[in-house]
Amino acid sequence: MRKLLNTLYVTTPESYLIRDGENVIVKVNGEERFRIPIHNIEGIVCFGYMGASPQLMRLCTDNNVGLSFLTPSGKFLARVHGRVRGNVLLRRTQYRTADNPETSLDIARGFIIGKVVNCRTVLGRGIRDHGEVVRCDRIRSADAMLIENLPGIDDCANADSLRGIEGNCAKFYFDVFDELILKQKDDFFLSERNRRPPLDNMNALLSFLYTLLAHDVESALETVGLDPYVGFFHTDRPGRPSLALDLMEELRPFLGDRLALNLVNLKQVTGSDFLKKENGAVIMTENGRKKVLAAWQKRKVDLITHPYLNEKIPVGLVPYVQAMVLARFLRGDIDGYPPFFMN
Repeated sequence: MRKLLNTLYVTTPESYLIRDGENVIVKVNGEERFRIPIHNIEGIVCFGYMGASPQLMRLCTDNNVGLSFLTPSGKFLARVHGRVRGNVLLRRTQYRTADNPETSLDIARGFIIGKVVNCRTVLGRGIRDHGEVVRCDRIRSADAMLIENLPGIDDCANADSLRGIEGNCAKFYFDVFDELILKQKDDFFLSERNRRPPLDNMNALLSFLYTLLAHDVESALETVGLDPYVGFFHTDRPGRPSLALDLMEELRPFLGDRLALNLVNLKQVTGSDFLKKENGAVIMTENGRKKVLAAWQKRKVDLITHPYLNEKIPVGLVPYVQAMVLARFLRGDIDGYPPFFMN
């Protein structure tokens, strides 16, 4: 099993990354602020426009360390890739499978079943843990709609039908997501899921967490030898990591939504951690990002029992395990792709 290492999050916009031997150096205005050996990390996420030296990029690619660049507000800009190291036979199988509508649909069903079941678990926990204060009738009604749509996932005849079901289920889920926000209601609410840009604090928080998840999932896929840009549910589009977006679907409720709710309900983030721009877009402050990143890193070291492997693993390895079992399925080692179901 792969060892869980840290991800280096560089939050100061003026930071510039350089290489010193086998070390990553973070400089701000020419002054060294941080240093870490490359072998101690598995990824770097840099919030800012200053960038990194070519030597540092080479150090990352040589050591299979993902390097992603985001704007200071958390919008994805670019990801540095080195030489393709994936198993060519595995990738050729992936491409052939992606070109087969029937097989692609079968894999995509697994992603969406995992997503819907995990959304139901989030709603169920809301009733179980806070049944005396939440509007259980609304949550149960949304849950009933998710249950009603589950059989359609197996029965759908094509990818467009599956996308329709997924869209409907996402709407049912987010229509009642606001019921799960128990504290700071003046600053945190969700009337609808919006993005590009997010228009309220809760949507901004969710989008930020999904960006962090996307980095981890893309790195996991590359680690097991799969091409993150060729998916089975999301259509191919230049520059879009379709397979990473596919695999994220079942992990969003577990790694994104639950953490967002905890951060708000436990008042670990507040309204002062967000700013509204003139165009209506809401972004996180630097201090807010630091709070969320600290909680994200802490969450990743929690141990869970993986439902398929039946082994205890850190939460941060869940994307890697799901990428690994997907690769095993494509190689023909197992009969089907087992989605991740949160407990």
